[in-house]
Amino acid sequence: MKSTEASPCPSKGGVNRCVVTPSPLERIGVRLELLSPARNLECGIAAIDHGADAVYIGAARFGARAAAGNSTDDIRQLCDYAHLFGAKIYATLNTLLHEDEREQARLLAWELYHAGVDALITQDPSLLELDLPPIPLHASTQMDNRTEEKVRMLNELGFRQIVLARELSLEQIRSIHKAVPEVTLEAFVHGALCVSYSGRCYASEYCFGRSANRGECAQFCRLPFSLEDVEGNTLIKDKYLLSLRDMNRINRLEEMIDAGVRSFKIEGRLKDVDYVKNVTAAYRQALDAIMERRPEFVRSSYGASTYTFQPDLSRSFSRGSTEYFLHGRTNDLAEPNTPKSRGLEVGHVKEVRRDCIIVSSTETFSNGDGLCFFDGEGKLQGFRVNRAEGNYLYPASMPNTRKGDKLWRSFDKQWDDLMSGKTAERRISARFLLEETEQGFRLTFTAEDGTKRSEDFALEHQVARTDQTSSIKEVLSKLGDTPYICKEVEIRFSQPWFIPRSMLAEWRRKAAPSKPSRGKALNPHFTKTQISPSPSGETEGGRPLMLCRFCLRHAWGQCKKENGRIRNEEWKDPLYLVLGDGRRFPLEFDCKKCEMKVLAPERA
Repeated sequence: MKSTEASPCPSKGGVNRCVVTPSPLERIGVRLELLSPARNLECGIAAIDHGADAVYIGAARFGARAAAGNSTDDIRQLCDYAHLFGAKIYATLNTLLHEDEREQARLLAWELYHAGVDALITQDPSLLELDLPPIPLHASTQMDNRTEEKVRMLNELGFRQIVLARELSLEQIRSIHKAVPEVTLEAFVHGALCVSYSGRCYASEYCFGRSANRGECAQFCRLPFSLEDVEGNTLIKDKYLLSLRDMNRINRLEEMIDAGVRSFKIEGRLKDVDYVKNVTAAYRQALDAIMERRPEFVRSSYGASTYTFQPDLSRSFSRGSTEYFLHGRTNDLAEPNTPKSRGLEVGHVKEVRRDCIIVSSTETFSNGDGLCFFDGEGKLQGFRVNRAEGNYLYPASMPNTRKGDKLWRSFDKQWDDLMSGKTAERRISARFLLEETEQGFRLTFTAEDGTKRSEDFALEHQVARTDQTSSIKEVLSKLGDTPYICKEVEIRFSQPWFIPRSMLAEWRRKAAPSKPSRGKALNPHFTKTQISPSPSGETEGGRPLMLCRFCLRHAWGQCKKENGRIRNEEWKDPLYLVLGDGRRFPLEFDCKKCEMKVLAPERA
């Protein structure tokens, strides 16, 4: 840790020496990072306030969520704010580039670097051939990072952080970490799931001319399909057969840490600010609880967040939860009844009257709540509560509910009101030491981020008539709008000296920095070589549009590998997914690898 000691710098107020140590304190321990999403500047600041160690955000172009682009100026403001707490900002340049876009991408990379961005999340390996700024590159999950060999190759090329495929199990993650321990592994812990391996889905491009690898996914997997066998028999009709539940691994963080994960990523660059606040706060508390028990792990940024609410993941957008393949294949991966968020289950219909619904529930309802239920055809329907009187709900218009229907709250008015205001504050812990010197007094400011400043003040010693301890502590503790919060004031006097409050306030302003000083990490040298990108989409009949670890046969109890020969040959291969417009997509099952392919329809 470098420190700088200035030469005597007398100034108004009798200051005769300045010592400034702005560099962050090197802490012993393995650093853990909570990586939160940001749709825009507002979401990014909320993520930092609610405890994120890093935020990923889309730049103006070339992000895997084209609808979530941001200006360089907004990203600069977010960087300035995040860096107050030692938090990092990662910009996404994770689409495949056309040849005529490479120069634009290069220029954008330099813009982002000068804006203060700490790393670029990338997919296209051709970026390595460009004249990039000295900024770390992270390998996007769109690069299909599933194997030790792939991670080792990316590490050798100079990638500092690798975003693993969501489908990997703990054992697979552990194996990769053991094989390449020097690279930082990043894994998703929460949010929406793609049914295909990331970077290996071309269905949106094939069906709608919108490429997922160009940031324009049309969500083919969230559409309703029927499943037919080789003879044209309908096995399942009009279900969301490829729509997965949302990931929730909040109870598995410690296992993931022990397997080698160091960056924990929350999905949600298209989610609203309430989602960012709630989910970030929930995972911040969970990680902090682990680190409190296990001091060998430390967080990668500074400052503690305090909240005006109790984080509750059940209150945020969710299609139902799954830990995905973390502990192998399970039967809770998909939600075939709806691709929408149902919210929290709140009870069931006890009675339906002419203008109201009586609900059996222990929940409290509010005017403006949104509730939903499944109708007689299995379709999700919703209604707005115009007036709530206990468990008597008066809808804006009466829905076709029946006695016994389960109800979910898709919009919670009370929660929305609670989350709409300021819900968190983040401050860096600091302390003051005030001690006497021959010429007066010395005030030393020390913060948890390693910032340390010491100032000497010339002042004649005068004995106080009364004890000044509480007054001194009160004045020095007022750090105002700085990112710091004073947790302790230590006074080392040989006897109670008198110092005017106005002078103490002036000393405090001189000793305490208005903001921390942060450096920028530089990129290692990249190996200038070519590597093959993820396979490009092919649109001829019979070509794979999706490669999935999720398997419809397993999800519906028809797994040949697990059950042996299926009784009565219920599902006769080949099977077809049929869209509402009649297009039939053949399915191919690789039981040895436990993978399913969705193929393009054969040409007529």
